[in-house]
Amino acid sequence: MKRKAKAHWKGTGKEGTGTLNGPSGVLDDTPYSAKLRFENEDGKKGTNPEELIAAAHSGCFSMALAFAIEEEGHEAEYLDVEAMTHVDKEGDGYAFKQIKLKLKGKVPGMDKAKFEELANGAKENCPVSKALSAVPISLETEFVTG
Repeated sequence: MKRKAKAHWKGTGKEGTGTLNGPSGVLDDTPYSAKLRFENEDGKKGTNPEELIAAAHSGCFSMALAFAIEEEGHEAEYLDVEAMTHVDKEGDGYAFKQIKLKLKGKVPGMDKAKFEELANGAKENCPVSKALSAVPISLETEFVTG
């Protein structure tokens, strides 16, 4: 079984905003930001745990990366992140076997090597990655220039 969700972020970590989307449609353009994250906006629709974990991971990762980019004196024009959870049958139940993060981003004034370094740091250090550390997490990056 595979589930995925996407996050799109604009701006700095503190003042920026983003949207979450998933294939069920429940998360269609669900807003998120540092402000909404800490004020715990309440949701009215249902979803599934795999999609929510994917959404949580993509959102947390992109926000952590936005903060890291900001600390380097830059601002992301955009960060598009897809997180896909891989859940397989294990014994009498199911288990998360892998999480794949796919990142596409544009950061004016930053080079690809620094972007990839910061992305790897965000993958290792965002709170959701830490919470999911028992699951192998991979990262694929695409750095957009011009």
